[in-house]
Amino acid sequence: MKNTFTRNEILSRIEEVRENNEPIIGAGCSAGIIAKCAEYGGADFIIVYSTGLSRLKGHPTTPYGDMDTNDITLQMADEISEVVDDTPIIGGICAQDPNYRDLDELIDDYLDAGYSGIINFPTIAMYGDRGDRWREMRESQGFGWTREVEMMKRAHEKDVFTIAYVWSPEDAKEMAEIPADILCPHAGGTSGGKAGYEAAPKEDAAEKVQNMIDAIGVVNEDAICVAHGGPFAEPEDTQYLYDNTDAKGFIGASSIERIPVEKAVENTVKRYKDFKI
Repeated sequence: MKNTFTRNEILSRIEEVRENNEPIIGAGCSAGIIAKCAEYGGADFIIVYSTGLSRLKGHPTTPYGDMDTNDITLQMADEISEVVDDTPIIGGICAQDPNYRDLDELIDDYLDAGYSGIINFPTIAMYGDRGDRWREMRESQGFGWTREVEMMKRAHEKDVFTIAYVWSPEDAKEMAEIPADILCPHAGGTSGGKAGYEAAPKEDAAEKVQNMIDAIGVVNEDAICVAHGGPFAEPEDTQYLYDNTDAKGFIGASSIERIPVEKAVENTVKRYKDFKI
């Protein structure tokens, strides 16, 4: 992988975006062509998720399990970096992967692959709220949210750029205390397109996002917050997000690499069918 960026270089770029009153945009990209186009479109950073492979296969966003998610993401690095020239590439890192009991080794593997930062995804938080039986069981096994927070803390201590997905005010506070460089309240699985999730109304999703941002502000009033998912599936939807929350940007995965592809291919084939022989 080439053209890696230091944490300070990424933060400087983000500060310039904010000074221009533009939204911070992270683009989930699981194939070279998508990453290449996202860079042309002006993405501030490109995020590589193992779960993106499910979107490329035409399915809803689906985790590939704890057993190999990091290996998948590490293997995806070369394809993405080959066509991305000047945009930081962030790796989706999973603390619950039992193949990587040593968190420092796991983080170093991502840096060695050439990723310029990490984001905690897949995350244990996507499996339920605190107190949920599954989360509690994983916590008791040493592979719960506490380990995830510790992983992000160690990355910060290594001066690695970090983005933290959070799913509740309690989770948000813990990631803000590290502090993660960008906090991303998650509004749930993305709706829309051929394989979208059922999402809450925008009003409810925006309230959920703002509740997490408020919790973050108690810990760090200068924290940079963006948002992701739920009913915010199209570019036009983000204006509602900005008007009704303090989010300063958006991270898209399905909304970047699934829904636009679905539309483009379907409409192009329809146009080819319009002509008569």
